[in-house]
Amino acid sequence: MIAALLIGAAALAHATWNIAMKRAGTSGTPFIAATLLIGVVAFAPFGIASLVAAPPAAPAWLALIVGSAALQLAYFLLLQRGYRLADVGVVYPVARGVGPLLSVIAAIVLLAERPGPVALAGALLVVAGVVVIGLAGARHLSDDDSTSDGTVQQAASARRARGIRYGAVVGVVIAAYTLWDAAAVTLAGLDPVGYYWASMVVQLLVLGAIALRTPATAVATARAHPVAAVLVGVLSPLAYIAVLYAYQLAPVAIVAPAREVSVVLIALAGWMLFREPHPVRRILGSVVVLVGVALLVSG
Repeated sequence: MIAALLIGAAALAHATWNIAMKRAGTSGTPFIAATLLIGVVAFAPFGIASLVAAPPAAPAWLALIVGSAALQLAYFLLLQRGYRLADVGVVYPVARGVGPLLSVIAAIVLLAERPGPVALAGALLVVAGVVVIGLAGARHLSDDDSTSDGTVQQAASARRARGIRYGAVVGVVIAAYTLWDAAAVTLAGLDPVGYYWASMVVQLLVLGAIALRTPATAVATARAHPVAAVLVGVLSPLAYIAVLYAYQLAPVAIVAPAREVSVVLIALAGWMLFREPHPVRRILGSVVVLVGVALLVSG
């Protein structure tokens, strides 16, 4: 029950910061660095207290933190670039479909987890649902968006293809950090709050050094999108820390697909807020995702 509540809260927070980032229409190192600075400051009391109360005992804890930081940075950078070059309704659902599918397979093969047939059916339904949503994602383009030969359909197809490519790559990264971080908080026994806060510090050191090469741009970006920066900076780590705690209470093969209920929220937002097309497909895919999550919880 506690794991289900954590997953639900994480999904809501995750969808909210994704919507905020898409609405802001910004991307790049300055924005990510600003969100990381906010996150590091906001969670510092909790992260430091966690590390002091339970110092990492795993010999490879520093390597685990650095590896987590590298994978998280790859995720943010690829996701933002995908949002800039394609529709959120394609990039996000494809990524969140590929990610849990690979995570379930890896959990079975690498972590020796053995989810029951009902749970496996639920995982497959979640993946199927996000695929249905993803197929509804690319919006129709206007004549202004057409290619040089005036073929609007070619431009639409190219945009959809870019979204699928970026979504697939982001999905691979999601599976990688899912397994990496799950192992850190379960097999290595690291505390989720201290572990992820330390990971954010490493991420900030890397991106902060890059952002400071053009300090005027970094300051201007933060000033231009203060609400989005705060929402992403607070809700993104909050969502992921909740997921890390869920990993300690339930198998990765269950948690990884179950958290994709956020796809339902982001897909509906893509239709209602960003005027992306095909609401019927989005609703149908959302129902399939919710049925799959229900099976995961009951299985």
